[in-house]
Amino acid sequence: MENKEQQGSLQIELPQNVALGEYANLAIITHSSSDFVIDFARVLPQLPKAQVRSRVVMGPEHAKRLLQALQDNIMRYERTFGKIQVNTPGGGRTADPFGIGRGEA
Repeated sequence: MENKEQQGSLQIELPQNVALGEYANLAIITHSSSDFVIDFARVLPQLPKAQVRSRVVMGPEHAKRLLQALQDNIMRYERTFGKIQVNTPGGGRTADPFGIGRGEA
């Protein structure tokens, strides 16, 4: 029985250089038939370019699982802390926190 429990568990290592994380306030999502690519960037006022801080590549199944996990966590967050307000100029789908318009790489 102990072997079965050990086989079913997953140990995750969090290296010290990754533990602090990277702040990102912009995500750019692209995809092909086999992969989703999410670039996380940091947009700061008065700076002409957003810098990509991290890139995550995942298969479609994992992207959908991520979407479901985010939806679940946002619902739990809003039950605890209240509704998250998203200001989107012109009713668009993306946030433009500093009113700088479309980014360029």
